Amino acid sequence: MKVTITRLKKMAFVLAGAMVAAMLLVVAAPARATDDDSAALYKSKCAMCHGQTAEKKFDATKADDVLIASVLKGKKLEKPPNMPAFEEKGITADQAKAFVAYMKSLKQ
Repeated sequence: MKVTITRLKKMAFVLAGAMVAAMLLVVAAPARATDDDSAALYKSKCAMCHGQTAEKKFDATKADDVLIASVLKGKKLEKPPNMPAFEEKGITADQAKAFVAYMKSLKQ
């Protein structure tokens, strides 16, 4: 069985394409938020308004979807400071979900 140069080029091209596709999948995979990530974010960005144990301006009885939307889209309040939109700052929906769960855990 004779392998031609053209066939080798095709095989190399397919292999290179598969490698590029695999790299894109790895890069595009969403990062998973951990409790450490949520704790660090809370301490650096949220504790100043919500308190150390989320005792201020946080209603843990609201539905998770409502709270996640507030984290991602922000919220205008009657008087400042307003809740900033963290989606603009790179927070994903999965990270916001983990973050809301962390905040609820502070209230227990």
